[in-house]
Amino acid sequence: MRILLLGKNGQLGWELQRSLSVLGELVALDRHGADGLCGDLGNLAGLQQTLRQLQPQVIVNAAAHTAVDKAESEPELAQALNALAPELLAQEAARCGAWLLHYSTDYVFDGSGSAPWRESDAPAPLSVYGRSKLEGEQRIAASGCQHLIFRTSWVYGARGGNFARTMLRLAQERDLLKVIDDQVGAPTGADLLADVSAHALRQALAPKGLARPTPSGIYHLAAAGQTSWHGYARFVLQTAQAAGVALKVSPDAVEPIPSSAYPTPARRPLNSRLDTTLLQNTFGLRLPHWQQGVARMLAEIL
Repeated sequence: MRILLLGKNGQLGWELQRSLSVLGELVALDRHGADGLCGDLGNLAGLQQTLRQLQPQVIVNAAAHTAVDKAESEPELAQALNALAPELLAQEAARCGAWLLHYSTDYVFDGSGSAPWRESDAPAPLSVYGRSKLEGEQRIAASGCQHLIFRTSWVYGARGGNFARTMLRLAQERDLLKVIDDQVGAPTGADLLADVSAHALRQALAPKGLARPTPSGIYHLAAAGQTSWHGYARFVLQTAQAAGVALKVSPDAVEPIPSSAYPTPARRPLNSRLDTTLLQNTFGLRLPHWQQGVARMLAEIL
């Protein structure tokens, strides 16, 4: 079995290279491509040529336009990368009978209320980024291909920059730290996303008769539990302090502030909670608490 992974060098793509490698022959590309193959979501003709050359049984798209604020000033590029490219991947998957695994976001919702969002809830994105990701979902569904779309939230990885690293640096440099406390979600590790992805694909690809058919569609995938960015920051600093890291700002001294005190070009949803019941029941999984994954990540970087 051949698997094509796009976006191999992102936080999620890096982890997917590990988790998907046990399922079959993995061809992993970034936007620069390799060996004449195209991995650039902005080059639809090149992508189509690559897909027809490789004829993969699975396409995993971990690439996207993820600069949420920048997307406000470049909506055409956001649509090209987050909607038009996934549509092409889906059309090619439908043509050759491949499964498409694609990642989306809680930003397709408006963040109202406090109940965890279900897959059946009506989307109402607040930003260009959210609208482009929603359009990508819709175009994939319209293609008729076999697909899994995993909506997730607050993704982090031990590799590269992340919120935890930023909080650690600021707590060591500054005398005061203010963090937003009215946005609530679940920090979700790229390693968890990658492992669940491999498990779900293995189930989807199981020979008929050996497993229940996996329904195409959207599934919510995030770590268990919930916190605010303020609570997330305090947990990071508490863990670092317990590990002997010297901080100028103690965890208890982190000041909570509302989103309105930190304006950004793109509006963020206040409620990023995702109900993962459907995913857990469909794939026989139990998702770990967000603190477990963050603590593991911190053990790697401290």
